[in-house]
This record gives sequence, structure tokens and C-alpha cells, in this order.
Amino acid sequence: MEPLVAELKQKIEDTLCPFGFEVHPFQVAWYNALLPPAFHLPLPGPTLAFLVLSTPAMFDQALKPFLQSHHLQPLTDPVDQCVAYHLGRVRESFPELQIEVIADYEVHPNRRPKILAQTAAHVAGAAYYYQRQDVESDPWGTQHIAGVCIHPRFGGWFAIRGVVLLRGIEVPNLPPTKPIDCVPTRADRITLLERFNFHWRDWTYRDAVTPQERYSEEQKAYFSTPPAQRLALLGLLQPSEEPSSPSQELHFTTHLPKKPQNPRRGWLSPSVSPPISPGP
Repeated sequence: MEPLVAELKQKIEDTLCPFGFEVHPFQVAWYNALLPPAFHLPLPGPTLAFLVLSTPAMFDQALKPFLQSHHLQPLTDPVDQCVAYHLGRVRESFPELQIEVIADYEVHPNRRPKILAQTAAHVAGAAYYYQRQDVESDPWGTQHIAGVCIHPRFGGWFAIRGVVLLRGIEVPNLPPTKPIDCVPTRADRITLLERFNFHWRDWTYRDAVTPQERYSEEQKAYFSTPPAQRLALLGLLQPSEEPSSPSQELHFTTHLPKKPQNPRRGWLSPSVSPPISPGP
């Protein structure tokens, strides 16, 4: 890896990795080469970028401290706000550079995604993006089959959070990084894609490879809960106050109490047992 890339990567890692994130460099040209022009990043091909993903540790190392530090104003999505806060710290750590951060959920006014996160993860070598085209003579006929990224160490127990673009930093000689093909056989790829497309609620697609770490029961309970009910689960909103529609949810600006007032509101506390998540 070029010294400049290694230096920038280390600085970003110092900012993010203690909070359960991973960082992977790539070149904008690698990403654009796999996509039609409508999805290209409008930057010179050699522009340096970094893919950021969250590991299972992010829940304890980033989200819980974030909630307890009262950074939520106003309330929207706690995880997205937590990630945005930490990605913002990356921008602050490079005041001399022109940095653009694109979160995985951001869209243009026409609703087209600003970044195709799984493609970015693949070209950065962070996770292998398995798609229907990776299965020879697939068995699905006219069915729509969505692709899914698998991490070589965490399987499906991770999330792609965004991309950091360093405008003006060009690295034409950066060697491409290939993702690890950790689901190499046709049979296992069929099983993976079918579990992801048809049985994603049971979590089993995430074990396509034996992971070093999985989500905790707390974390599984959180992500299994419908978004409109997550604030109550976290203790940011009493169940009796639960908004009747997503648009009303934004009016609440309460925060996680420093000390749990009852088990329902205090499930993030280590002294309180989490709800049991559904599925095996």
C-alpha cells in the first residue's frame, strides 16, 4: 500500500476502529467500472475513497455510549445518527482536506442511491458481493433474487455504513484489492441467496461462513424490532407515547435516562437482561 494511503487509513482507523468499525481503501475508478453511468461517482477515477462498515462490536462500543452521551437531537434513527456522528469525526480529523461522507442510506432527489454500498464493499475488498450472476445455471427462473455481501470474518453479521471520499487526493498506482470468496461453491451460494431472499428474518444467511463474532441478543432484539418501536425499546420513548406514524416520531426529543427507571426503559444497561430475539 502506498505510504500516503497507509497514513490516511491509519488516521481514519484511529478515529473509527475503537468504536467497532472497519475501514477499507479503494479507488473511485474501480467502483465506477462496475456500474452504468447513472450510478457513477462524479470524481476523477484515481480519487481515493474509504469504505466504512460496522462490526458486531459497534453496538456496545459506539451506539450505547452515543445514546448515553445525549447526542440525539432531534430524534430520527439512533443507529444512523450514531454512525453519522462518528463519520463526522473523520471529517473533523482532516480539516486540511476536502472530505465528502456518503452514508449508505442517502439518495438523490430522484431517489436513486448516492452510493451502491455492496458494490463499494466488493471493490474495496471488504466483503464479497454474491449475486445471481455468481451462480451457474441458477434455479430461480423469473424470480427476482437480490444479492448480499458476506464478510470473511463476520459472515453476514456486519453492516456497510458509508463511504468517505477524499476529493483532490488521487492515487493512480493503488493496487486493486480483491474480496475473499468465502462462499465458493455453487450449492453454498444457492443456499446463501435463498436464505437471504426468502428467510432473512431467521438470521441464518448470516452464518454462510462461521463468524468470529455474531450480534448479541440485545443487538438482534433491536434490529428485529420494527423501526417505529425502536425508540421505546431503547428507552428513548415510553411505549404509551409511541407515535402512531413515522412522521410524528420526529417530534420527540427525549433522551435515554442516565439511570434506568424500569426494566423496559433500561434494557441497554448491562444489569438488565435483554429481550429474547425471535428466530433460532
